[in-house]
Amino acid sequence: MSVEESIREKLTAAFSPEALQVVNESHLHASHAGSPGTGESHFSVRVVSPAFAGKSRLERHRMVNAVLAAELSGKIHALAVTALTPADAEKKSA
Repeated sequence: MSVEESIREKLTAAFSPEALQVVNESHLHASHAGSPGTGESHFSVRVVSPAFAGKSRLERHRMVNAVLAAELSGKIHALAVTALTPADAEKKSA
């Protein structure tokens, strides 16, 4: 299973998101120091879930990081997280 598929599966199982976007940005960092050159090291995720209600931005990021702890400890070099409630997402799209 690819890292992207693993991210998608784990976030779906943990948060039952209304919307989930996983973007592999590794190609943008291929020549940077620290990039392992695997093509699956830099990701951006956008998760919209009621599970984030009442949580601060930091708490939401910690929740996502906890779910992806195995990937973050090895395969993922960088992860950008946007974690929103459905109400947050609605406000941002308006």
